[in-house]
Amino acid sequence: MMSELSDIAKQAMMQPQEAMLELKNKKNNLFIGIPKETSFQENRIALTPLSVGLLIQNGHEVFIEAGAGLAANFNDDHYSEQGARIVYDKKEVYKADIIIKIAPPTEDEVGMMKMGQVLFSALQMSTMKAEFLHSLMKKKVTAFSFEYLRDEGNVLSVVRAMSEIVGATSVLIAAEYLSNVLEGKGLMLGGITGVPPTEIVILGAGTVGEYAARTAIALGAEVKVFDSSIYRLRRLQNNIGTRVFTSVIQPVVLQKAIRNCDVAIGAIRASHGRSPCIVSEETVSKMKPNSVIIDVSIDQGGCFETSKVTNHTVPTFRKYDVIHYCVPNIASRVSRTATYALTNIFTPILLDIGEMGGVMNLIWERPGIRNATYLYQGKLTNKDLAERFSIPVKDLDLLIVSNR
Repeated sequence: MMSELSDIAKQAMMQPQEAMLELKNKKNNLFIGIPKETSFQENRIALTPLSVGLLIQNGHEVFIEAGAGLAANFNDDHYSEQGARIVYDKKEVYKADIIIKIAPPTEDEVGMMKMGQVLFSALQMSTMKAEFLHSLMKKKVTAFSFEYLRDEGNVLSVVRAMSEIVGATSVLIAAEYLSNVLEGKGLMLGGITGVPPTEIVILGAGTVGEYAARTAIALGAEVKVFDSSIYRLRRLQNNIGTRVFTSVIQPVVLQKAIRNCDVAIGAIRASHGRSPCIVSEETVSKMKPNSVIIDVSIDQGGCFETSKVTNHTVPTFRKYDVIHYCVPNIASRVSRTATYALTNIFTPILLDIGEMGGVMNLIWERPGIRNATYLYQGKLTNKDLAERFSIPVKDLDLLIVSNR
């Protein structure tokens, strides 16, 4: 019965609505708050000063907590010059109708939120607690998750952008740790005429693997890519536009490649749960001295049996004389670039909320926004969260239609 009602709701959403023409013309002036990030080593901010200026030019109001952009090298003056109001009390920021931040709000921040507020942030389902979710539901918050946000091409826009950054940056990190400066083996990543190139093994042919391969090839390295999916390997080949060694994950072939390489990058993601651990401790123990492991998948447990979480302050450790870099939030290492990538995604969404007359109309019009909605006016609409915490899930399409 619920499925039939949902289908009816979806059909209603696809019907031309005369009322929508009127609603689209009713612009909303938004009140947007950007708090300072308090999560450990989170250096990004959701909007750049110029994006804030664009929002203000369109009649919106923006409150920013003092120092919110410093870690991305944006001073308070940069924001105030664009018309933003700099506030020194976090509670003032949470008086806004829309809160946009990177990490999920803390318990204290949820306590500052007001009834019916709109929240844009990461979801981080693996670390979310039921108490946090219930607190948002009690305040009838409408919440959008960055991880589920899709663009017009049905691509996970934030995930894709951050993956591109992480893939390219992981190779540059490897280059640093191969050098003498950081007690590496003294190799230049890539190679020059007459000198054999460095060998890089990439586990995973997704976006991270693709951009790691692009960067490594551009620097002249010899690249080998392993993945369990022929489709993903073929797609990587086509996207890169050049022939590169690819292989399905055959243990004998993979072990030989890992033992002989200078750099191994783990970029295999799991759609749910832990990433597969495909490189054993025994294989790592046979790698060349001062080789480098960059385990991008460490936030899901890691691809290497020897991996353990590190941070930007102490990013590496050695085991079997192999350098392990296992920082979960690599994008914060290049926070300014990451902020530019994020603001390109979020600014049009915020402008559309104003142009369309509110969040409900945006959800109505944009399937990618609906996909990112995990709470609507306090009601849980995400099936994954519902299953994890045993909370009844509501059909978002029905909720939207019933409120129109």
